[in-house]
This record gives sequence, structure tokens and C-alpha cells, in this order.
Amino acid sequence: MKRNKKAGILLIVLLVPALAYILLKGFGQNHYGLRRYIPVIDSTTGEPLIQKQINDFGQEVEDTVFRVVPGFRLVNQDGGITDSSVIEGKIHVASFFFTRCGTVCPKISSELTRVQDVFREKPEITFVSFSVDPENDKPEQLKAYAKRYGAIPGKWFFLTGDKAQIYNLAQHGYFLPVVDHGVSYGSPDETFIHSEKLVLVDKAGHIRGFYDGTDKKDVDRLILEIRVLLDIYSKQ
Repeated sequence: MKRNKKAGILLIVLLVPALAYILLKGFGQNHYGLRRYIPVIDSTTGEPLIQKQINDFGQEVEDTVFRVVPGFRLVNQDGGITDSSVIEGKIHVASFFFTRCGTVCPKISSELTRVQDVFREKPEITFVSFSVDPENDKPEQLKAYAKRYGAIPGKWFFLTGDKAQIYNLAQHGYFLPVVDHGVSYGSPDETFIHSEKLVLVDKAGHIRGFYDGTDKKDVDRLILEIRVLLDIYSKQ
């Protein structure tokens, strides 16, 4: 009797995971969410604007409207013009740096190299690094910097150009601080203050995450959340 009881318990233990897998496979679907940042504020109410829209899972819902990263037209590391068409319909990771930076920028760029390598075979993932020191960062400097960090041409863009456009893009597009204190502060690292954050932006131009580009664990979170976005898009 005890032997039969033990056999019955063992059978149940073996069957439950199998049945659960069959039910999930046949009737379930995993949904992973990833929040959006920076809502549009309704000027008449001071509250986030709510409108009907399609969410990540193809459902029409009443939801918050979020800001879209604005377009740009700048000079790339090859001396040509790169505009926002390179990020249209793609997931991109944005960062701000300058080639003379000897503190956080090398750490950020090394981590971005690691992220680029993870998604090397994913053409829908691209990287854009904007110089906060465009007066000194000419295409030659950017090209040497891109080579130093193994940037893949056509996948990772280093941009310079109009300073006002770049600073406006940082502050009002990606919502990151950037300051030029001027030459009186001495060394370049004291002159230019910029965020160490990496910004993840989806195919619609919505910000989906901010990550400390000097922190390996936080960059690991970026890699994970890029994979979440890829999974979301694969189910649409």
C-alpha cells in the first residue's frame, strides 16, 4: 500500500511540470513590459496628456502620450552628414561624450563596445554618441576615437557639429544635463560637464530607460532591456 502511495506521489510530481508546460505553451503567452519616460504635459491641465493609442501588445488603450526624441542633422566621424534617418524605425542607444575626456568617457565607451558586440548581428539596434565639445571634436578626432573602441561603421555613429543643436538635443531631447564652463576652468574634464547616462530609445522615438554607462551591472540591465524590446517587437 505504501509502495503504491509513493508511486502515485512520484507520478504527480512528474506530471505537474509537464502539464503546466503544455498549458502555457498552448494557451499562454509571456508579456514583458518596459516603461516609457517623459510624458507630454497638457498645457491646459498641467497633467500628463492621455489619448487613445496602440500599446506594445497591439491593443488600443487610453494611455499617456510620451515625448518623442527630436530629429538632428550633424557631422559624422567620416566627415559626412548624418541625420535622424539613421535611427528611424530602429532601437537606439544614445550617449554624450568628448574625445579629450579622461574620466567617465573611456568607461562609457568601453561599456558601449560591449553592448555593440552583444547586438552585432542585430541591424535594428544602433548607437549614437554626440560630442559635447564640437569645437575640438572634428571628424578626424571622432574617427580615431571610433577606431579605438571598435565602432562598427553604419552601426555606431559619432557626431559633431552645431553646438547649440547638440546641447538642446541633450537637454530637451534626451533629458540629460550638459554644461560648458568655458576655458577658465582649465582642463577639459573640468570645462565640460555631461551625464554618464546611456539612453535607450525605442523604434517610435520614446525613451525607455536611463543607465549608468560607467556601471557594468547597470549596463547589463540595458542589455536585458534591449532584449525585452526586441521580444516585444517580435510579437507585434
